[in-house]
Amino acid sequence: MIERIGHEHPLSQMIAEINSIFAEIGFVFVEGPEAETEHYNFDQLNVPKDHPSRDMQDTFWFKEEDVPEPTVLRTHTSPVQARYMETHEPPLRIIVPGKVFRNEATDATHEAQFYQLEGLCVDTGVHLGHLKGTLEYFFSKLFSGKTEVRFRPSFFPFVEPGLEVDMKIEGEGKLAGRWIEVMGAGMVHPNVLTACGIDPEVYSGFAFGMGIDRLGVMKYGVEDVRDFYTGDLRFVNQF
Repeated sequence: MIERIGHEHPLSQMIAEINSIFAEIGFVFVEGPEAETEHYNFDQLNVPKDHPSRDMQDTFWFKEEDVPEPTVLRTHTSPVQARYMETHEPPLRIIVPGKVFRNEATDATHEAQFYQLEGLCVDTGVHLGHLKGTLEYFFSKLFSGKTEVRFRPSFFPFVEPGLEVDMKIEGEGKLAGRWIEVMGAGMVHPNVLTACGIDPEVYSGFAFGMGIDRLGVMKYGVEDVRDFYTGDLRFVNQF
């Protein structure tokens, strides 16, 4: 009989690698609840009451009789940032890898649950240049080669200005030379800092969020993001 030795799931491997890269530049690993209150999932992040993301088609809500206050399966890992800022004083540098949930149809590039990586840096004098340098360092390490990062204007309620971030890998390989949209990011909105007890006149910060599953698709050339969740050993044992 051939003895088969178990190993970590590819997403667990990616999370461990991501943690090690950010630890090199002073970021610490933080976790939070997957069942999150409306207050932290939306209100503390400057998301308006009428924002589409609160609707049932995007969010899984708990039945009111089951919980004492409006509660959702978190739609992003940003609530952990709000919780952390409330209980810690700047300077802050954290990353938050974790599972999130969206009430949407699944296909080769979308799942109703997936892993997201959130990052936050708050200190005096933080600006977009720090965000760009941080992301270029991270991507260069993760993809084992030099990368470029560019910003495009976008809108997210919890950052101002808000940005879409594209990455280009230099060198050889299937992704080399192509600009690929990888995340949303921006400077932490003053309203978010204020709500968490941090003075926006003194401190500034940047935040970013990206799908770990999507990074895995890019890093390993996976064609269907759902393969990460099937439990099929023919897939998992390739890693």
